[in-house]
This record gives sequence, C-alpha cells and structure tokens, in this order.
Amino acid sequence: MGMKKIMLGLALIAISALAYSYWPQANGAQDGGKYKTQVLALGDVTQSVSANGTLNPVRMVQVGTQVSGTVRRLHVDFNDQVEKGQVLLELDDALYAAQLRQSSANLANVEASLALAIANEKRMQGLAKDEYITRQEFDQVVQARKSAAAMVDQARAAVEKDRVNLAYTVIRSPVSGVVVERLVDVGQTVAANFQTPTLIRIAQDLTKMQIDSSFAESDIGGIKVGQTVRFSVDAFPNETFSGNVVQIRLSPTIDQNVVTYDVVIAVDNSTKLLFPGMTAYVNIAVQERGKVLLVPNAALRYKPNGGKNAQGAKKSAGRDGKKPAAIGGGLVHILESDGQLRPVSVTVGITDNRMTEIVSGELKEGDVVVTGENGEGDGRAGASQKPAPMRLF
Repeated sequence: MGMKKIMLGLALIAISALAYSYWPQANGAQDGGKYKTQVLALGDVTQSVSANGTLNPVRMVQVGTQVSGTVRRLHVDFNDQVEKGQVLLELDDALYAAQLRQSSANLANVEASLALAIANEKRMQGLAKDEYITRQEFDQVVQARKSAAAMVDQARAAVEKDRVNLAYTVIRSPVSGVVVERLVDVGQTVAANFQTPTLIRIAQDLTKMQIDSSFAESDIGGIKVGQTVRFSVDAFPNETFSGNVVQIRLSPTIDQNVVTYDVVIAVDNSTKLLFPGMTAYVNIAVQERGKVLLVPNAALRYKPNGGKNAQGAKKSAGRDGKKPAAIGGGLVHILESDGQLRPVSVTVGITDNRMTEIVSGELKEGDVVVTGENGEGDGRAGASQKPAPMRLF
C-alpha cells in the first residue's frame, strides 16, 4: 500500500506541473483572454429613425352648440355608437320657444299693417287717376305700402331666426361614429356667447386611425410618403403594429432651436385593439443593405487603455506598415494571432445602432476585432496571473 501511495503522489505532482506549464496560454498570455472579441461576418443591416407619436382617429368631430342654455336631457354616453342625425342631447328650450311666439305675433301684426297699406293704395290709385288727390299724396301711400312690406320681411326673418335657435336646442350628431368623450352633464349650463363650446367628441371610424408624430430635421430627409412604419404601444408591449406614411407636413415646429416636422402615419385598426390617445413608439426603416461586412459598434468605440496604445500593440496599423489615417470616422482594432492589436481605419456606412456596415478598409470576413476588455490581468497587454501553488496533501 505504501508504494501505491507514493506512485499516486508522483502522478498528481506530474499532472500539476503539466497544468501549470500550460496556464499562461489558457489564461490569455496571447492577449486572447484579456479582450472581448468578435469574428467579422457578412450580414444584413437596416438603418431606421425613431420617434414618439399619438394615435388619433382619422376624423374626430367636435360637437358643439350654437345657442346657450342648460342641458335638460342626455341621450348618449361614452362609447355609444351613434348615427348621423341622431339626437345627442337637448337644452332647455323655454326661452327660445317664447321668443319664437313673440316674433310670430309681431309677424302677424305687420302682415295686418301690410294688408291695410295695400288696400289704401288701391283706393288712392282711383282717386289719383281722377285727380282728387295730388301726386305727392299718392306717392306717400305707395311708400307706406312698401314700408309695410319691408317690415313683414323683417318680421319673417326674425321668426325664422327664432325657429332655428329653437331647433338648435336639440343637438344632433353630424356624423356616424363612436362617442369617445362627453364633456357635459344634465343641469350644466353651456354658454355660446364668445365661442362654440365642445359638448361631445365623436370618432367617425375607429377602424382607421393615424399616428401624429414629430421627427427631427436630421431624420426627415430619409422619410418618404408610402414607407412602411413599425410601431408599438405600452398596452401591448409584445406586439408590433404596422402602418404607412401618408403625409409629411411642410410646416416646421421650432422649440428651443430644435426643428421638427409632423409626420402622419395611417394605421389599420380593424381589430380595434388601438385606442385614441395611446402613445406609439414609431420606427421607420430608411436604408437597408444586404450581405455586407458588419462590425459591432462596440468595436468602433473601443480604445486600448482608455485611448492610449496598449502595451504590445503594433505601432504600424496597415498591412503596408503605414500609420492609418482616420477616414470615415472609423477605427477598429484587430487581434492578431500573436496576441497583438493592429488598428485599422475603415469607412463606415449605415448602422442599426448595434452593427455598422463597413464600406471600405483593410477588414475582411473572418477577422477578429476587439469590442472591449474582460478586465483580467494587471492592466498590461500580455500580462497573466499565475495560479497559487496546488496543495497535494
């Protein structure tokens, strides 16, 4: 048994020594363990612009009143379906009914005066022919008849006005749709002296809605009428809805020197899942590239040791040994097989905020680029931590 224990101990010592000899390579002595890397590959990229917007019915009708009064009766409430011409509410009509009776009585009075003036004119016409009255006296009779006729026309207009005002006390729906808001209640007094108050809001068709959104002037150039739009709402975070750009309004909005433009997006709401007033998070694809070389955005942001050349990095970046010039605003670092970094200037194209298209530069599919550091080692490229001695017994 003693010999077996000795042999076992020697075997463990040999295994430990072998593992220790390979530790530097396993722990990133070639800088592979220190850096976060990614192998470049071909792929598709879509650049998009985003904004927030509000869902609204395509046509929202504000139902108001032409006359003042107290709400006497309500016939509809929130979410009610209404038809064109349907009675929505009624105002107290006592005052307007009294005014109509008064104007009607005045009309009867002036009509009687007109009848008398016409009769007088007929009598005086024969007397004037026989020269029993002067021409001046006859002209006065004619003038009285015309004046009476004008007063009749005026009285009839007053009657018509009072009749219309009386009819205005019954508020009817101008369109067919859905009541989305009721702003008055029974007993409430509404005044129409200065402006028409809104009593009820009706959405004409909730199956067809639109998003009113604002895009910055830097993004508006890539947006075209007819483009497909993807958007989401907080009510259904796991669903993506679609629409189409139908209008880019030319009138800008300027707020604190920031210029934006209103973009109207048509939305099919046949399922009626979307409600008026919901916030829509809009995304519009403005450019697409297929089967292009892509580099992670993290690789374009990476700077060795906070911007200083990493220890062990090659001083010459290009394959020709020349120091790279920053063209296109892109600079990435390739991790060579010997563990050293080689900076490469690139010209970049579109981005989806995660991957960026490489238009030109000394990069190819399969190159390993650095996207960050793992934080291992003592901060020097190529440094490695040796393990603590293994205790066998």
